[in-house]
Amino acid sequence: MIITFNELRRIKDELPSGSTKRIADELGIDEEVVRNYFGGQHFDAGNTAGVHFEPGPDGGVVTLDDTAILDCAKRIIAEMQEK
Repeated sequence: MIITFNELRRIKDELPSGSTKRIADELGIDEEVVRNYFGGQHFDAGNTAGVHFEPGPDGGVVTLDDTAILDCAKRIIAEMQEK
């Protein structure tokens, strides 16, 4: 999947507090992997989970090899909107 960096950050910014931990727990991965997925730079503490960043307009382009983290984030946002 290809998404702009700004769109990925917008999704991250919509998440409620504690979502990074929730996503990590639900997927059985380290919290730093989730942070790096959304543009974090802590690669010594966690990998990028198949995320490839390329500079360009609108913050650049992000290619996602696996959308599990993104799907989980979108589900959390949808749950918030239902309340």
